[in-house]
Amino acid sequence: MQRVIFYRLHELSAESFYSQIFPKLERSLSITLHHYSPLAGRLTWDAQDPKLCILFSQGDSTTLTVAETEADFSCVSGDGLRPAAELRSFVPSLKASDDSASALSLQITFFPNQGFCIGVTSHHGAVDGKVFLMFIKSWAYVCRLQEHEATKNLPVLPEELTPSFDRTVINIPTRLEEEILGMSAKYRNNIMRTLNPSPAPEITADTISATVELTRENIEKLKERVKNESTRPLELRLSTYVIAFAYAWTWVVKACEDDANRPVGLLVAADFRHRLSPRVPDTYFGNCVFPIGLFGYEAREFSEEDGFVKVVEILSDAVHGLDSGEIESHCMNYVGGVKKIKPGAQIGAIAGSPRLGIYGVDFGWGRPAKTDLVTIDRTKGFFSLSERKNGQDGVEMGLCLEKSEMNIFLSLYKNGL
Repeated sequence: MQRVIFYRLHELSAESFYSQIFPKLERSLSITLHHYSPLAGRLTWDAQDPKLCILFSQGDSTTLTVAETEADFSCVSGDGLRPAAELRSFVPSLKASDDSASALSLQITFFPNQGFCIGVTSHHGAVDGKVFLMFIKSWAYVCRLQEHEATKNLPVLPEELTPSFDRTVINIPTRLEEEILGMSAKYRNNIMRTLNPSPAPEITADTISATVELTRENIEKLKERVKNESTRPLELRLSTYVIAFAYAWTWVVKACEDDANRPVGLLVAADFRHRLSPRVPDTYFGNCVFPIGLFGYEAREFSEEDGFVKVVEILSDAVHGLDSGEIESHCMNYVGGVKKIKPGAQIGAIAGSPRLGIYGVDFGWGRPAKTDLVTIDRTKGFFSLSERKNGQDGVEMGLCLEKSEMNIFLSLYKNGL
């Protein structure tokens, strides 16, 4: 899980960056890691253990890299077309092997006279996106606090940013955990168990990154379209997530249409904190996200005239199902579905949420100019989702495609609104 957050500071000199900004970021990071100690440790997966562990002790640390670039800040942090490979240089890699891996790695990159960016890489075996953002927000909170009071003593975090490390709140059968871990390892790496992330595929110069938006007016218009065209509008859950995912995915399938019969599918990443019994605290430290697989479709089903409405219905049914089934049934359905995925299937998924509030992360130098989820460049059809950077209602989505596909996608996306 790799994210980069850009902060624009006009006329930022090297002296100001290295003597003021970087020391504050470094000092507040150290303080924050005292609250999130497992992130300074390592994940381990011993051959005799049925599941992985996070080991940490006094004196553990995480890697922080400081870098400098001559890249054009406006270009790499913009919404327009830009080479996807450029963003990879702003996020660090994790030290990892099959049985051991760092939980976190960070990089701060200075853009002379333009600003800086913070790149963060975390292991999904340790935390999910919710905890990831809690950590970033805590870091920003502590950094801002340095401006107003001495931080010799460990500052107290707000309740909503204080992680809960109680593992006993997860009430699911052990065999179910083992099934999930075993399936995930075999599916991703073709071996029984590994903590080593799948290597990022090579990106060609033709792979392009772009950001698109849906305003509140756009979303309401699309909802009305679904109500008018669906045969069961009253049954549907027309959330912003469902509408945005369906709209973007429909045009990606169309833009990449080389075989109308090719297999396609969807993944819904669901936070199960409030879906388990007993309910898990919102601040639970760990990965409490589980995917819901919607497989067995062909591209032509989504690229036809009613494709958008059909995807909305599929996603809406999946979201409804999350509130009715037990975690065991969801797990078994997903495991069974993964086994049936056909080779070469195009899978659509969304990472992130506008509810996480990434654009509210202020370290003391203002709101982010832009943020990108870098890991979406690994799979054609994966999107990042967040609130709009200007603070207005609506959402923004990031994606990566080949240049010819991106041009088609952007044309279809714009003309469909």
